[in-house]
Amino acid sequence: MSALTVTQVRRRFLLLHGLRWLPAGLIIPVLILVMQERGLTLPQIGLVATAQGILVLALELPTGGLADALGRKPVLATAWVVNLLSLGLFVVADSVALFFAVWALQGIHRALDSGPLESWYVDATLAADPEAKYEPGLGHAGTVIGVAISAGALLSGGLIALGPVGPFSALTVPVVAATAMQVVALVVLLWLMVEVSPARGVSALRASVREAPRMIGQSFGLLRRSRVLLALVAVELFWGFGMVTFESLLPVRLAEVVGDADRAAALLGPATSAAWLVSAAGAALTPLLLRWPGAAPGAALLRILQGVTVVGMGLFAGPVGVLIAFLACYAVHGASNPLHTGLLHRQVDGPYRTSVLSLNSMMGQPAGALGGVALTALAAATSISTAMLVGAVVLAAAAPLYLPAWREARRKPVPEREVAELAPTG
Repeated sequence: MSALTVTQVRRRFLLLHGLRWLPAGLIIPVLILVMQERGLTLPQIGLVATAQGILVLALELPTGGLADALGRKPVLATAWVVNLLSLGLFVVADSVALFFAVWALQGIHRALDSGPLESWYVDATLAADPEAKYEPGLGHAGTVIGVAISAGALLSGGLIALGPVGPFSALTVPVVAATAMQVVALVVLLWLMVEVSPARGVSALRASVREAPRMIGQSFGLLRRSRVLLALVAVELFWGFGMVTFESLLPVRLAEVVGDADRAAALLGPATSAAWLVSAAGAALTPLLLRWPGAAPGAALLRILQGVTVVGMGLFAGPVGVLIAFLACYAVHGASNPLHTGLLHRQVDGPYRTSVLSLNSMMGQPAGALGGVALTALAAATSISTAMLVGAVVLAAAAPLYLPAWREARRKPVPEREVAELAPTG
């Protein structure tokens, strides 16, 4: 890692982040609609999505510990291979059992993918320059994610508008394109991610597997010793549950308002593209939010504001109002992520960084699975709007969990010079 400069590390990190999220951008507008097109009901969709949460819950910490012990590159490469398999199966899946397998593979992918790239970036940056500030890169990553998903969603809408291609329906074509893009991303990862590992081979793998439980135990030890870290990780319980509203229920809500699923899917392409652009703009505000109101109070206020935007998606009567609320939700989402991630990184040292990020994700994924089951069932029993309102309340309820981090920051204020260095350097 030390062979790279800080600038090289940042550029490679941002490029890999973009390639990681471009296939997701292609999938997001059609994910729920494809499953509905192939005969699944909303409760069935919520049920199959639980496979992801179950696998993440089971594997998140072991894979995080493995990444810290074995190395970030091999674990991340494995994650992207599993994602490729999941996308390939999604192209042809046509039953509850096959979609359950798709989501199970996604769970394995998410567990492996959670943390290694960010941890590599932070540790590689500090290896190149121990005094370097990594927070701007995390903020830039949020911007890159927004742009990548935006581009993918825009391309998805264009592919849908072209109509069916060969044996693939209009809604399936973006899934095929995402599969191809994942192949490209995997090749670039193997080429660009440079990591210095202490050992390799079968013996190194065995040693890393033995070391992983210790890493996990140390991570739980950090939670026991730090009320701040425990509260930050607990935020993901509320965030994961509430995110179902704008990730899964919004396409159905828009189809309900528009009155036609294909038309809603065509609208969702450019709408999701615009949403992730405003998400990127929100992430670009990280240096300003760090100055005022500060990371912890800013994150708390954004949790409440995001709940308000979801209320708008659930209550506005026309497609224009729903989409405006959707855009506002993603602007808040983009601003929130770097603040939350930065707060996490400040609570942990390098050797356990991926494990702690995995703990954070472990809370979010099963909570998302629970939200998928509960909110889709509630939507089927009552209405989409009612389910979205419940999700909005849960999102806003996470705000008080940032209070311990805020109190700690007030006891140990960041010097003005250090705050000024958080501004993006390009």
